[in-house]
This record gives sequence, C-alpha cells and structure tokens, in this order.
Amino acid sequence: MAIDFHWRLPSHGEPSTHRNREPYRGDWFFGNGQPGSHGLSSRADGFSYIDYLGEIARAAEISGFQGGLIPSFPSTDEPWAISAFLAQQTRTFRFMLAFQPGFLNPVTAARMTATLQRATGGRALFNVITGGGGPSQLWWGDSVPHDDRYTRTTEFLDVLRGVWQGGPFSYDGKFYQVQDAGLAEPLSREEFPEIYFSGSSDAALSSASKHAEYYLSWLEPFDQLREKFDRVKQRTDLLGRKIKCAVRVDVIARATEEEAWAEVRKGFERLDPAAIARLRERRGGGDSVGASRQGAARPLTINSYKDLIIEPNVWSGFSLLRGGQTNGIVGSYEQVAERLDDLVQLGADAFILASTPHLEETYRVGEEVLPLVKGHR
Repeated sequence: MAIDFHWRLPSHGEPSTHRNREPYRGDWFFGNGQPGSHGLSSRADGFSYIDYLGEIARAAEISGFQGGLIPSFPSTDEPWAISAFLAQQTRTFRFMLAFQPGFLNPVTAARMTATLQRATGGRALFNVITGGGGPSQLWWGDSVPHDDRYTRTTEFLDVLRGVWQGGPFSYDGKFYQVQDAGLAEPLSREEFPEIYFSGSSDAALSSASKHAEYYLSWLEPFDQLREKFDRVKQRTDLLGRKIKCAVRVDVIARATEEEAWAEVRKGFERLDPAAIARLRERRGGGDSVGASRQGAARPLTINSYKDLIIEPNVWSGFSLLRGGQTNGIVGSYEQVAERLDDLVQLGADAFILASTPHLEETYRVGEEVLPLVKGHR
C-alpha cells in the first residue's frame, strides 16, 4: 500500500529552532505577540517570507513529499493566494488549502478551485476545517453553534460538489439555497480536489463520512486513534463509500534518540513557567473536541519534559515549543519511521508532517525518515 506524505507550510511564521523564538522567520508569531525583529520583511534585497515558503515547497518536492498543507488562522497569509504563488515555484507539489466553509460562498469556491485546478494541472487539495469555537471563532465573525457549523459544512460540500458537475443544480438547505447553478465548461471538466476533513466530534464524523476522501486527525494515543478511525470507517461503510485516514503530526528526528530528546529538553528548559502552567491547566475557551481529546492525555504534574512522554517516542508538549497541536513523535530516524509504520498498521493512509525549522527539516525528514517507512511510494 502506497502511503502519501505531505509537509506543512508555516504560513504563520516560525523560529529557526525549537529552542528559541528568535531569530524569527516571518512577520508574526503563531498566536499572540510579535517577533522582536522584523523577520524577513526588512531585507534590502526584497526577499520576503512568501519567498521563504516557496523554498520550503521546493524542498518538499525534492525530498519526496507529494504536497503540503497551507494553514489558515487569523495570524496567517491567505492559503488561496499563497497557492497561486507556489504553483509557479514548483512542478508537482500539491497545495492543500485549509479553509472553513461558511466564510466563502460554495459556488464561488467551486469556481476559484476549478480555475486553480485548470491553471496548475490539478494540484489542489482541500483541508476542510469547521472551527474550534470560542473567541477564535468569533474573530471570523462566526457565532454559529458547534453542531450547526458541521451542518453548514455538509451543506457547503453538497453544493460545491453539485455545481462542479455542470448543473443545472438546485439546493434548498438551512444555510445555502441555489437554483439551476453549475460550473461552465471547461471548469466543470476539472478534477474535483480530494478532501482531507478535520474534526473529532460525532457531528464531524458524520459530515466526513459523507464527503471526505481522507479523514484527518491530530496524533492521539494510538489505541484512541484506532478507535476513532474505526468509527469513521463504519459510518462511511453505511453510506456505501470508502474513506482513508490521515494523521497530522510534528516530529523531531535525529540520528540518535539521545539527540532528539536533547532538542526537546533544551526547548523545555527555556520556557516561561507561565506557559507550562497554562498547559497544565488545559485552558481552552472553544468547543473543539479534538483539542479536548489531546488535552486529556496530558499529565497534571509537569516538572520535566519527561513528564509529557505519554507513549514511547510520543511527547505531548509540542504546543509549548511552537503553538498548535500538542502531540508529536520524537526519536531517532529509525524510531520515528517505526512509529509512523505503527500508525499505518492501525489505519493511517497518509500523513501531514512538520518540524521546525520547516526548510531544513524538510530535507532531514524527507531524506532520513521517509525512505525507512514501509509503503512509502
């Protein structure tokens, strides 16, 4: 079985190491705050952070990754615009566009994406996210309750697929109403992008089972992840469809296990104690089931980086070092490959990997880890 590997593009900026936030590559921090320096925006030669993302995409293409996830947060550039730039910087690299249905009309989204497919030879992918609620959701002007957001996502994808077929397509839903719509040729002849669908609640699994080609999850304890994959596959089977599963996970891979954990230790020892306290208290503010599931695996007592090792080679403190999801894989090249193989055995068909700094680590992971993973194409 061939396994697809994608990389992640840090469109929110990134530090040059897990150990320090400065010097910073980018114009804003992931989350709150601003870099003390001006990142790449003040270079006299005009080289920008978007150019840096192009270098990462080219490195991923060279190193054996099929494509890359372009995240979408309040503190990122816009994935749709970035993908148009990256298309000219690469030849085979596929652009996984993260977006929230509800912030874009589905007919407009169909036209935009079909045009991107036509211009790039069919290199677009979707990462459909429905939002974690709370203050971050209100930033977008969205106050729709959790389960209704997934109803809206399902309707959005119903319309997106419907108009893509050329029409006339009509739809009368709670959130969307369309009459006699449809993409005109040649747009309607373009390949519909594969959907990587994120979400851990029952409402999310129901929507994913109807529309997704890949159900995408953050890394969780392995038995817990197997149970979630089984649930979404059972729901999909009832609809007469098949779905694949994918895992989004950060890694720290080094020649030896000792070197990998030394990187974690150095980063942990430089942390603000207040950041550790916030992680221990599991402060949220949203209604994300996925974030709650990750937080439930963390210990209440955190005195050392070792306290956050929740399974062999799985560390639950990644959000302390760079924001985002909590769990990741740490170890030698061989150990990281073995853990990825373990995930394949429990049902993963694809991965979105990341490591900081993304440019250098693209080459490291692509050249040292991917060839060791069984089933890597």
